[in-house]
Amino acid sequence: MTGFGRALLLVAGLAVTGPASAAEPSYTVLDFDELKGWENDNHAAALEVFKETCPDMRDPDWLSLCALATNQKNPRTFFELFFRPVLIENGEPALFTGYFEPELRGSRVKTDKYRYPIYRKPPELNGQLFYTRREIEEDGILDNRGLELAWIDDPVEVFFLHVQGSGRVRFEDGSLMRVGYAAKNGHNYQSVGQILVRRGIYNAHQVSAQVIANWVRRHPTEGADLLRRNPSYVFFREVSQVPPSRGPLGAMNRSITTLRSIAVDPEYVPLGAPVWIEKGGEMPMRRLMIAQDTGSAIKGAQRADIFFGTGDDAGREAGKVRDPGRMVVLMPIQHAYAFAPEGSI
Repeated sequence: MTGFGRALLLVAGLAVTGPASAAEPSYTVLDFDELKGWENDNHAAALEVFKETCPDMRDPDWLSLCALATNQKNPRTFFELFFRPVLIENGEPALFTGYFEPELRGSRVKTDKYRYPIYRKPPELNGQLFYTRREIEEDGILDNRGLELAWIDDPVEVFFLHVQGSGRVRFEDGSLMRVGYAAKNGHNYQSVGQILVRRGIYNAHQVSAQVIANWVRRHPTEGADLLRRNPSYVFFREVSQVPPSRGPLGAMNRSITTLRSIAVDPEYVPLGAPVWIEKGGEMPMRRLMIAQDTGSAIKGAQRADIFFGTGDDAGREAGKVRDPGRMVVLMPIQHAYAFAPEGSI
């Protein structure tokens, strides 16, 4: 998964990136009673998500805990008995954002309503520079070749899908298709949000994915031209190894879970590790998440992107999140104490 909320920030040219350089990380081993709200969480839900990906961890200490997790009758006791909370910091303040999986309305055949294609990778595309977005959309370069995976009712949604690289299509009979990134045409991404700012239509602080979408829909001719000024074009494949009813695949190639999976910087946080979240802002959050995804804009020891689920409602909630707080990684006891300063335990 590419991190859909982060991709929407790229649309606007406002991606949140980590520092160019960061201080050496520091490690502080905490007690569970120092985690705000720990006793009130649904530890059983977190344990189920942990079990989804822990078999894929390589470290033998993690694998031993994964085996122990199988038949736990008291999940909270499991975490408290075999883990220790470790606060990892690298000099940057904590930042939480949100991401989601888009859901588009589509058809398996072209109709008057559904006429904007999602294309599979052309067989002749093998890493070379290919046709631009404008050439594909205006000149119909790929027409009548049977490359369409689905037809969508909204060209703006197709554009955002290209930026995000993955999503789900819902057909009128209620069936679903999940699509994932297959290839791109080799042209560099051009931020349409930056174009609107340069034209004086919006100030930089006003630009968001929703603002861009609304402007394009209000100005269909100019809007189509604006989107085509981004020459980058993405081709897709049907993702059939995971049912569309489940969450999309994360960086560990397993389904991620709404409000229990986060994207992290694996330089600091092991993929598959439980992470305690203390998020501030308008929607405070205290819960145990599992680090199951990554993203190019997620850099730093105190940086996390929270997965909010699939569809427009999830997207609206995810888009509101840009909050401070604290994240604490639960480490196997022997790992945690290896980080502890000498004489502190």
